[in-house]
Amino acid sequence: MPNRKESRGHHCPVAAFQKLISGKYKLRIMWDLKDGPRRYGEIRSGLLRGLAGSAEIAPRVLSRELKALAASGLIDRKDFGTVPPKVEYRLTRKGQSFIPVVDAIRGWSAGHLGRETEELAA
Repeated sequence: MPNRKESRGHHCPVAAFQKLISGKYKLRIMWDLKDGPRRYGEIRSGLLRGLAGSAEIAPRVLSRELKALAASGLIDRKDFGTVPPKVEYRLTRKGQSFIPVVDAIRGWSAGHLGRETEELAA
């Protein structure tokens, strides 16, 4: 039987996963990138689709989410070094392996939260 000190040192995979995807937009950014590379403006536009009455995402919030996803190894940022700046984001292999998880969440939500979501939007 492990003692308390050993228990505290143990890392919970669910907690690690929760930390990885924490943030309002990370899953949606990943979902938009599943079809290929996107530029910053395309990602921003994609986040506004399908959200009636939603406020625009603040540039600093989107930048923070993109930096966090890149730091976790889920997306890659490619800077073309041009003026005006051209930057593309794409899923890494690790990010691509995560898409089936996002798809499962999407499927579960459609089956279990679809009606509740419609009622909240009304």
